[in-house]
Amino acid sequence: NGVLRSADIMDTRYPVKGLYVWLPYGLRLRNHVLSLIKQLLEQTGHQEVLFPLLIPEDIFKKEAEHIRGFEGQVYWVTHGGLDELDVKLALRPTSETSMYPMFALWIRSHADLPVKVYQVVNIFRYETKMTKPMIRLREVTTFKEAHTAHATWDEAEAQVLEAVKIYKRFFDKLGVPYVVTKRPPWDTFAGAKYSVAFDTLAPDGKTLQIGTAHNLGQNFAKVYGLKFETLKGKHQHVYQTSYGMSERVIAALMMTHGDDTGLCLPPIVAPIQVVVVPIPFKGREAPVDHVAKVVTDELATVGVRVHLDDRDLRPGEKFYYWERRGVPLRLEVGPEDVKKDQVTAVRRDTAEKQAILRRELRVKVEQLLYDINANLRERAWKSFKEMIHEAADVETIKRTLEKKGGIVRVPWCEQEACGTSLEERTGADILGQELEGKPASGICPICSKKAKNYVLMAKTY
Repeated sequence: NGVLRSADIMDTRYPVKGLYVWLPYGLRLRNHVLSLIKQLLEQTGHQEVLFPLLIPEDIFKKEAEHIRGFEGQVYWVTHGGLDELDVKLALRPTSETSMYPMFALWIRSHADLPVKVYQVVNIFRYETKMTKPMIRLREVTTFKEAHTAHATWDEAEAQVLEAVKIYKRFFDKLGVPYVVTKRPPWDTFAGAKYSVAFDTLAPDGKTLQIGTAHNLGQNFAKVYGLKFETLKGKHQHVYQTSYGMSERVIAALMMTHGDDTGLCLPPIVAPIQVVVVPIPFKGREAPVDHVAKVVTDELATVGVRVHLDDRDLRPGEKFYYWERRGVPLRLEVGPEDVKKDQVTAVRRDTAEKQAILRRELRVKVEQLLYDINANLRERAWKSFKEMIHEAADVETIKRTLEKKGGIVRVPWCEQEACGTSLEERTGADILGQELEGKPASGICPICSKKAKNYVLMAKTY
């Protein structure tokens, strides 16, 4: 919350619980993050759409398992002006039930498949737990959801794997470390055959779910009549997938790379990648100001997001101001720099200083921004891996999570009763089975039968 205020990311004082206001600097960060995921989706054949917010009650309630999963979270519109509506309208908690009746109109034959679309919208969920900005909201303002339809189960399975690859590339670009797990049956998306999730760690040792992908099978297709004509002239239901993420990604980005000073942003998404700060001395202001302006213009022409801070403030105030906002690189221009035809560069991630000759400015700045991205990513993964522990019995699981936090890898027999008992006895949640986990060994801590797999456990948000 302190970083949200000090870095001008979000104002949390909106007079409705669980709703918050994006500020200009925060919105620019949000949009750079979104541009990354949009680019990855477009490169893999997804097309952007935009569906309405309101869903008629009769359509929303068609898929029984889905409505059971969301019935306690839905906001309902019951009046239009002073008139009571004949059919209540749900504010979308997610968009399967608004999209799929339209899919049924679009899909007629095998030639119409696959369908691969996505949208970035706001969704509403009546979150009754303690709300937290970006993490637990009643209005999610940055909900990226993709929805696909396919002719076969195998094609839908392949699409889930493609979604996982897209998300891996996305989080790797952001430098946010993660584990990928297949969620246990009792924590599967309502209406899905199975769910896959990405989780990262917050500084307090709890995990934060930052992305999910679901194989929906034919569940929604059968409810909403999504059929196509095969090459042999027969009609069958499509197979579907959906996958999404929210502004939790931005929370994870801030928590992963931030430090005691405040925000520390990877250049790839930083609203301002380079800030130029003139440091004039009395009587020598003009040359310093001129060089600072020339340096700013030179970087701007090659696409660097650069800002010249020419405010009438002391340099130290400016330094602290931009450090709190996570600007990756600061370029200082003083009288000595002008004399030597150089600038002084200061990295936000390491605080290292170095002189850069003006003739090498573009190349050196580009290299520094690349190095900062790489260093933040490597540093985050190193810390993350150190927070993954092994435990083979209930007491060790509890003790490890209480003292160290993080994630614990536990042998499991794959019986649901043992899984739920593990959660009850440890006070932690099962994230799921690692998608690319190592072969199981040992015994289940509950029933003492031979383990069939490992599960990851953690305290969660």
